[in-house]
Amino acid sequence: MKSNLFALLVAILLGSSAFTTYQSVAWQIAEGYAIKFESKNPRGIFNELKGDIVFDENNLAASKFDMEVAVGSISTGNGVKNKHARSDKWFDAEKFPLIRFSSSEIRKTTEAYEVTGTLEIRDVKKEITFPFTFEDQTFRGGFMINRLDYGIGTVKGMAKKAATDLQVDIMVPVSQ
Repeated sequence: MKSNLFALLVAILLGSSAFTTYQSVAWQIAEGYAIKFESKNPRGIFNELKGDIVFDENNLAASKFDMEVAVGSISTGNGVKNKHARSDKWFDAEKFPLIRFSSSEIRKTTEAYEVTGTLEIRDVKKEITFPFTFEDQTFRGGFMINRLDYGIGTVKGMAKKAATDLQVDIMVPVSQ
């Protein structure tokens, strides 16, 4: 009777371990992140980033990025440009205080990873896809953006001197 009970317990343990679900890793954004935008003119950084990162190289289907950047944290290195960037003619930080990105799919590529998701700026939502790497607990990626696609500024008056296409580079160290 004892041997049957022991065999039954072993069978239950082995059987239940076969159905154990795999948990993806929830990461915390660490100090030292950088969100840079660059063109001939303008260039700068955003200083406030928050969000949820769930990423596991072995379980990409359960991985997800939900990020927010505070528009008011923009810094171009020039106080007057910062004020203009926050104004209703550009980002309109008062009415649209956040830039949001939410992923819908993460894929492995031959060299790294690729994420597809929705980028929302000034209530304009567009799907974007861009490559990224994950090494030494740091995410690095980048993409080009046309500011006019999101209603940021115009090409009239002094604004015509500002580039319409900007390179955005992201570096986010994380911890568990």
